[in-house]
Amino acid sequence: MIEILLDATVRAGTPILFATLGAILNERAGIINLGIEGLMLIGALAGFAGTFASGSLLVGVLAAFFAALAAGCLHAFVTVQMRGNQIVSGLALTMFGIGITALFGRGMVGATIQGFERVAIPGLSQLPIVGNAFFNQDLLIYFSFLLVVAMAFFFYRTRWGLALRTAGENPAAADTCGVPVSLTRFLAVIIGSGIVGIGGAYLSLATTPMWIENMSAGRGWIAVALVIFASWSSYRALAGAYLFGGITAMQLRFQAMGTTVSAHILQMLPYFFTILVLVISTIRLQKGASQQPEGLGQPYDREDRK
Repeated sequence: MIEILLDATVRAGTPILFATLGAILNERAGIINLGIEGLMLIGALAGFAGTFASGSLLVGVLAAFFAALAAGCLHAFVTVQMRGNQIVSGLALTMFGIGITALFGRGMVGATIQGFERVAIPGLSQLPIVGNAFFNQDLLIYFSFLLVVAMAFFFYRTRWGLALRTAGENPAAADTCGVPVSLTRFLAVIIGSGIVGIGGAYLSLATTPMWIENMSAGRGWIAVALVIFASWSSYRALAGAYLFGGITAMQLRFQAMGTTVSAHILQMLPYFFTILVLVISTIRLQKGASQQPEGLGQPYDREDRK
């Protein structure tokens, strides 16, 4: 029972993890992106379409990454180059993603593909309780583990990571030190958007190997809340994503067991906990316990420096 629930937790939390990591990369550079939901849908459709057309899952993942990256360019152009309102631009990106995937995905509804299969790691997959859940999974889950470590290493062990964090904390100081703030922020937004797109691709290539309109089902908004809950840390994002994955897995398990609790109430649980997370995170922000980048949400123009 525990092994099955843990396995379902990892699989349900993986798309949220990718989305959260992409959003963290955006916000570490100082740019708020509320278009995560739309980017996930774009990644899901592009990933499915790429795999359906080519027969290759790798092509599908790359298509998802670059399609979401291209969509992220719109947000980067508006917020970095034009110094537009980041909240409005992000919301517009979400609406754009919902609309364009509904339009171009109509002809693919009902089509199916061969999704990612499990690849067991010899020895480790035989460990009790955690073996099957963490070491008998598909390649995208293994990639998510590596990405968590890689992002932490990038932020705190590389010059480029330091430059990116400085651009988000104090862009004027970064500019003084020779960091190209606009370019750094632009690249962070588009690459982070591409990572979010991989999270969407996981839905259509692994969770449910088919295209379903609006299949992200609010996971992008959960990821936005998790960024704050995780204090912009990739390791905490991993824990937070699996927390919500566990809640999702539990409510599905309860429905399968034929519980007398209404299915609508069970489906509300992940979003109820999202609100709870936001409340807790807001309290932490007020107490100064958060590691929020100081320049988050603030456009930067060299001519405005004082």
